[in-house]
Amino acid sequence: MKHTVTKVLAGLAATGLALPALAAPTVNKGDTAWMFVATLLVIMMCIPGLALFYGGLVRAKNMLSVLMQVFMVFSLIIVLWCLYGYSLAFTQGSAGLGQFIGGFDRVFLNGIYDAATGSFSQAATFSKETMIPEFIFVAFQGTFAAITCGLIVGAFAERVRFSAVLLFMVLWFTFGYLPVAHMVWFWAGPDAIQDAATLATVTANAGFLWQHGALDFAGGTVVHINAAVAGLVGAYVIGKRIGLGRESMAPHSLTMTMIGASLLWVGWFGFNAGSALEAGDVAALAFINTLLATAAAAVSWMFGEWAFKRKPSLLGAVSGAVSGLVAITPGAGFVGPMGALVMGLLAGVVCLWGVTGLKRLLGADDSLDVFGVHGVGGILGALLTGVFAAPQLGGQGVWDYIANKASPDYSIAGQLLVQAEAVGVTIVWSALVAFVAFKLVDVLIGLRVPADAEREGLDITSHGESAYHL
Repeated sequence: MKHTVTKVLAGLAATGLALPALAAPTVNKGDTAWMFVATLLVIMMCIPGLALFYGGLVRAKNMLSVLMQVFMVFSLIIVLWCLYGYSLAFTQGSAGLGQFIGGFDRVFLNGIYDAATGSFSQAATFSKETMIPEFIFVAFQGTFAAITCGLIVGAFAERVRFSAVLLFMVLWFTFGYLPVAHMVWFWAGPDAIQDAATLATVTANAGFLWQHGALDFAGGTVVHINAAVAGLVGAYVIGKRIGLGRESMAPHSLTMTMIGASLLWVGWFGFNAGSALEAGDVAALAFINTLLATAAAAVSWMFGEWAFKRKPSLLGAVSGAVSGLVAITPGAGFVGPMGALVMGLLAGVVCLWGVTGLKRLLGADDSLDVFGVHGVGGILGALLTGVFAAPQLGGQGVWDYIANKASPDYSIAGQLLVQAEAVGVTIVWSALVAFVAFKLVDVLIGLRVPADAEREGLDITSHGESAYHL
């Protein structure tokens, strides 16, 4: 099926292709209305969803610090996205580097509104001659960038300077997130594709991993693996929390965590189904897959924990749900419902191991198990997408824009190799950028708060306020 986020129609001229003499594309109001809703749902995922999920998992003395970090990271990234991030992710770059990073055509959102004509530019969807306003595409993709950066916060919660968090996010967003988003999701859209020659031109001007055929419907590589690897690197560089293994680090409010997880689940329908960019059958498929895989992962994690620990926990149930959401993200619009069911069931037990056995093997203090859930779940989901997207297993395959139907040629083994390549590139690039960024921030302003401030809690020492007044 159609498998990448599109570039705006206004950028098609940069490919050197002439648009075919078809009816003038028009904005579809139904699709546009859905994209407004989907964008709002993704905002809800981050604030308050992710903020409350993370906030409940830390100790009471650090509750507000986590809320503040998630809220302000979201706000900061939205600003940077509109200034230059969108342009670098979703426009065509210069010759040689264009497959890795975009250009400056949309810096400051320039060119979307033409004051001379009073017209707004349109963004391509995955269907020919079907458009949405480019501004809502900008907003939708901006929320993805913002929540990706917010996810990283959980890996080093309770011990990092607030100023260091902000500076790191600026660096990693610019040099980590934007290139990966461009490599996986950038292409010129379907409208220029009429034959083999035009397809070859569009492909040659697309992102590096898009050219190779990587399937990532809503962000398994771009969002979850990308953020999780950066967080894990941060956990290593920053070091473990004072008292880890000797003092209780138990979550202070699983009630807040459950509320946050529920908001994440609801918001994720915008995240996954919204990535179809249209209110049609693919969005419906992504919707049911998101519902089913998440429920399946919650069930499998709970029963796995029940079997090994003799007691099913609320923390395990909500963690399982999040693992299912992560795992289905790359395949939401590609796999069939039964594929989504299997992916969810596997995600629950594999991510349970990720936050227990694998975490012990890695030896890092990943405070809120960002890598165990988002990294492990993202890798699992990205690889299984290559399997269950196969038409013979109920998936959608890959869309042929020349024949305007699903391609009959689909190799599970071949797609698995492509998926593994995308996973590997994302891991290596994110880790490299994160390591350099963390080291640079440490040299410039210092990463970690003083020991006495960490013991007292970041709410008071960093922000001068408390979540609770007893």
